[in-house]
Amino acid sequence: MTGAPPAGEERKLRVALAHNHYGSAAPSGENAVFEAERRLLRERGHEVLSFERHSDGIRARGIRGLAEGALATPWNPFAARQVRALLERERPDVLHVHNPFPLLSPAVFHAARGLPVATVWTLHNYRPFCAAATLMRNGSPCTACIDRASPLPGLLHGCYRDSRLATLPLAAMIGLLRHNGTLAREVDAFVVLTDFQREMVVRAGLPAGRVHVKPNFREAPPPVVPWKEREPRVLFAGRLGPEKGVRVLLDAWAGWTGAPRLDIAGDGPERASLEARARAHGILDRVRFLGQLPPEEVERWMAGASLLAVPSLCFEGFPLVIRDAFAAGVPVAASRIGALERIVEDGTTGILFSPGDAADLRRRLEAAWGDPARLASMGAAARATFEVRYTADRSYQALLAIYAAARGQRTAV
Repeated sequence: MTGAPPAGEERKLRVALAHNHYGSAAPSGENAVFEAERRLLRERGHEVLSFERHSDGIRARGIRGLAEGALATPWNPFAARQVRALLERERPDVLHVHNPFPLLSPAVFHAARGLPVATVWTLHNYRPFCAAATLMRNGSPCTACIDRASPLPGLLHGCYRDSRLATLPLAAMIGLLRHNGTLAREVDAFVVLTDFQREMVVRAGLPAGRVHVKPNFREAPPPVVPWKEREPRVLFAGRLGPEKGVRVLLDAWAGWTGAPRLDIAGDGPERASLEARARAHGILDRVRFLGQLPPEEVERWMAGASLLAVPSLCFEGFPLVIRDAFAAGVPVAASRIGALERIVEDGTTGILFSPGDAADLRRRLEAAWGDPARLASMGAAARATFEVRYTADRSYQALLAIYAAARGQRTAV
């Protein structure tokens, strides 16, 4: 007996998932993806073990908690020891880490050293190379730390929370990743969300043969609202931070005579200034700030919209809001930058415009809005793209292939 499954039947795996949940005060796409992949594996019969930490815990302890988080970020031997005990006790086939920041740290990958446990890291952002995780500085894309193979530019500019002190633990983490050879020797497979992200992380030094593209997926797509039943409105849904470019959206609306209603769902550090900007433009009769909404409420606003706006100024990973728009048959107007111009096909599933250019955004939107049949066609193409690329079944098969590649890499070492 070889223990192999019968022909045509896949072998069920034991997978240890590790994730540091971001604070619950703001929705996190990474948290959502972690939960979705855990359900995906369990529903298909795999045994899933979980090793989780929550940033809420350190925030609740005030200054002391923040200090503990800062000390844990570069290297947390306690988390590594706990993960090692889990791996030795349970003997999973795969250790799959989503977000190790700040309480797990990259030390958890070293916990698998010498064990027959393949290691996988889903890179939801650029944190292993960029303290800000966004490859952005002062409102513009920045690849200085990648190009110099050093975290020093990020530390110099205080790229995390505009503070050199806050950036220091992350810069130390990035430096230790290089010094300890974690990325080169301890991770058997990296998961990235788009081809663009793959190009960037390979440029940053990851071994190309171990970097696999697997886009975000949606478990159960909603029914598509018929186009004639849609409302003539545009939706933005996301964090109200400078990197999201919402001020560009408001400037476009200010110059657009007869613009449709713009609904802005979300909250963040720029909300007050954005509301003031809309007031100064005299467009509050056409712009509504909905505040932070639960996911199911965002889905309801999405379903009845005619267009989703994603005016980002930074290199996004794979915004879940675009996945949800495609699933709902809603076309997307996105900045022609980074992964966005690979996800949204200009003129087919949406509209691309020059990042940060309110005039170009307005021109492109005006032209599309004047042709409802074209918008409807793009919405239909968006849903068709979802069915081909972003379903749970498609993602599951890709995940199994990545696990197989990681296990092969572990055996070959």
